[in-house]
Amino acid sequence: MAADKDTNLSDIENEDELDEEPGEVIESAPPLKVGEEREINSSGVKKKLLKRGQGWDTPEFGDEVTVHYVGTLLDGTKFNSSRDRDEPFTFKLGHCPLVAGLDQGIITMKKGEVSLFTLPSNLGYGTKGSDGVPPNSDIQFEVELISWITVVDICKDGGIIKKILEKGERIEQPGDLDEVMVKYQAMLIDGTIVAKTPEEGTELHVKDGHFCPALEKAIKTMKRGEKVKLIVESKYAFGENGRDASNGFPAIPPNSVLNIDLVLLSFKPVIDVTGDTKVLKKILREGEGTVSANDGAAVTIRYTGKLQDGTIFERKGFDGVGPLEFVIDEEQVILGLDRAAATMKKGELCIVTINPEYGFGNNEIERDLAVIPPCSTVVYEVEMVDFTREKAPWEMSNHEKIETAGMKKEEGNALFKNGKFQRAAKRYEKATDYVSEDGTSEDGEQKLVKALRVSCWLNIAACNLKLNDFQGAIKLCSKVLDIEFYNVKALYRRAQAYIETADLDFAELDVKKALEVDPQNREFKSMQKKLKQLQVESNKRDAKLYTSMFAWMKKDTPVATKRLKVEKAEGEKMDEDAMAVEMQQNEGKTEDEKRDRDAMAMEMEKVAVSSAPPNNEMVVDSN
Repeated sequence: MAADKDTNLSDIENEDELDEEPGEVIESAPPLKVGEEREINSSGVKKKLLKRGQGWDTPEFGDEVTVHYVGTLLDGTKFNSSRDRDEPFTFKLGHCPLVAGLDQGIITMKKGEVSLFTLPSNLGYGTKGSDGVPPNSDIQFEVELISWITVVDICKDGGIIKKILEKGERIEQPGDLDEVMVKYQAMLIDGTIVAKTPEEGTELHVKDGHFCPALEKAIKTMKRGEKVKLIVESKYAFGENGRDASNGFPAIPPNSVLNIDLVLLSFKPVIDVTGDTKVLKKILREGEGTVSANDGAAVTIRYTGKLQDGTIFERKGFDGVGPLEFVIDEEQVILGLDRAAATMKKGELCIVTINPEYGFGNNEIERDLAVIPPCSTVVYEVEMVDFTREKAPWEMSNHEKIETAGMKKEEGNALFKNGKFQRAAKRYEKATDYVSEDGTSEDGEQKLVKALRVSCWLNIAACNLKLNDFQGAIKLCSKVLDIEFYNVKALYRRAQAYIETADLDFAELDVKKALEVDPQNREFKSMQKKLKQLQVESNKRDAKLYTSMFAWMKKDTPVATKRLKVEKAEGEKMDEDAMAVEMQQNEGKTEDEKRDRDAMAMEMEKVAVSSAPPNNEMVVDSN
């Protein structure tokens, strides 16, 4: 019997023929009030709210739910009840052993909620009925959602099933480099304990793994404080080999499934500051807010510098010694410490491990408390006491932007003269941020802004040439030439880049264009001569290459031709043999059939002759 549609929402669903998934709730539908009833999907399941639940979370298909229920007919006759047995019922949502329709209702419930669900017969016991339920009967279930356990298939292959017993805090999850504190106990299916951490837990790096591969994969899906139960298939445990007895725990037999109780007690994020794992920052204490220092910020830090063996070589900000003050990206401290400080928030405490490449290199350096040997990895415990960020462009007036851009450009010029091309390019790029194309400026300032922008682009292109980034130089010079068609510097630098990338024709076009503007320019005339010389050398190389190629082809041609002749002869022999057999088989056939066969044989012979190469002719692949 179909359920009556007694709300406007149900009528809308019927008219539009919405195809919802089971348990789908229309987003525009207001929350049910206590005592209110509503059809919750197009399958005809009705829900009446009897008691509100807690929070906003609801279970999902695959989760393990624990409920109390009372099943009745529409006239109130009871046919099943967990309350009468005083025993809550637990099952996997989506596989309800009672009736199929109950799943669709439970996924709409919150923890502690009590609701009455009315199910049409096709979602109940159908045409067969059940004990106490006549065939084709609509039924009702009063359900209390006591709790549920979220179930996650971590690898999407059933190899590691995670059941969340207690949710974690915040949203951050550990990464490969992070250092975590975990507590776990691993058991065989029969309950035998095969591994266990101390009660206070154990510390490890996620990427290094621990105990078995499943642990690393599971930890990366967890939040701080999360408590889970893992069911681990053998391929993510110890596989076909198993594990020998270890650390006082028994052996793990081959192909064993493990149950692991796991808690992520805490973790310390480890940041790869430079992207090559040569400067790693482990956060011991989070800083304040969301803003970190940036390039150009004036920072104040206190720190202890150590060698890897623990030898302290320097301390600032302790024992009467003042903290260190410096400006980021001004080469006032070693590069690794500079880059790490640029990522820190006020009040943050961290440990920074710095490879020699970003530290003191292969030099022996004498510091306040000890000598740093060559090629030493150094470790700093750093606290960001305070910093003052450099003003952002959007915080400035037009006049301040132009003034700051000019200053950054001059800083870039000084760095370029000292051969620090990478840092010079960064200064020029910073300058363009203050005079960007999408910025606003008054009429009198537009010319100056454009000139500054073009000048910085050309200077970055010059840096790119020094750093062998020729494509980068071509791109920036092309941007300039889009604005100033005959900019001689842009033409010159782009021609240089084209020469380095062996695009000689493009380089020649830029040189010709520049000489149209300045026919007497010595640098372009010199470049023109160089281009002619390079073109001659290129032509010689090409001629030599083609000569070698044709010589090889000529040498190989007689062999290929001979092979074709042999293949042709063998093919003709096979054709003759086949035709002889066919003639024997066709004896007794009519004269007309024989004439047809002879005509076909002649055509085949013509094709074979016409497709063979003439004597001494080169064989060329036409494809």
